[in-house]
Amino acid sequence: MLKANRAVGCVAWLATILWALLGTIKRRLILREGVGLASEKLGRGWHYFENPNVYIPHTSDLQGYFHLVYVAWLELRGQYIAPLVQSLSTFCVVLFMIQSLDRLILCLGCLYIKLKKIKPEVNGDPFQLDDPEGAHCNYPMVLVQIPMCNEREVYELSISAVCQLDWPKERLLIQVLDDSNDEGIQWLIKAEVSKWSQKGINIIYRHRLVRTGYKAGNLKSAMSCDYVKDYEFVAIFDADFQPTPDFLKQTVPHFKDNPELGLVQARWAFVNKDENLLTRLQNINLCFHFEVEQQVNGVFLNFFGFNGTAGVWRIKALGRFRRLA
Repeated sequence: MLKANRAVGCVAWLATILWALLGTIKRRLILREGVGLASEKLGRGWHYFENPNVYIPHTSDLQGYFHLVYVAWLELRGQYIAPLVQSLSTFCVVLFMIQSLDRLILCLGCLYIKLKKIKPEVNGDPFQLDDPEGAHCNYPMVLVQIPMCNEREVYELSISAVCQLDWPKERLLIQVLDDSNDEGIQWLIKAEVSKWSQKGINIIYRHRLVRTGYKAGNLKSAMSCDYVKDYEFVAIFDADFQPTPDFLKQTVPHFKDNPELGLVQARWAFVNKDENLLTRLQNINLCFHFEVEQQVNGVFLNFFGFNGTAGVWRIKALGRFRRLA
């Protein structure tokens, strides 16, 4: 639609220029109509116009030509352009009605959820999170992936936040999946990973030379490592995300005794949501997505889209998706 709008604007601009050019020609011909032809210096030249076979257009003739052009334009607009514009307008109205109906149904579903107080709950303490130190066998193995590419400004914050997740170190592995093509940034990320590794965090750095599939290809490539088979869940965070320390303890317990559950999507927000009007509008749209769209689809359809970040997957479910694909 944007390209079509630009094309229509270009055509209108050309038509305006053509109309101005024709108007200029018309005015010059009118001015010349009253000029005398008996000049001493130009006598021989102007005698050419005394030839009766030469036709000099008059103002009425030019007006007739412009009228014909205008009538032709009206006919073209009425027969070809107007039906197309009307069809596009009808199509847009239909799409608007469909979207409005979809939003109304989602809002009614959200109202029903609020009235019934339907919330995802975890009964008891499925992983015995308060067990004595050293008895961490009830904690499942969790893999954390942080895909990034030339993230000079945020790599340190995201790696630091993930390394501070409240989860037993021996049950957690962090993969920093770097697709950066800047060697300087690569060395910075390697140094950050090495710093946390020396603090006892199970964290590894992985770099690809060829960015096949971009972010999705980066995640898929990391899942092909041999050690991944020892892990039950994988949490994914974008390079600009900073999860809270209790993120895994708030999400992973929902998988307990629920083998049909494949994904737990967490809600997230912008850090600068109150900075200006644009960020506030974006935050409103994001809140509607989490509060209405995903909540209603999760309750009534038992399915919703993954945001690509701040979610925990059951690795077996990802294996099923790959086989189906």
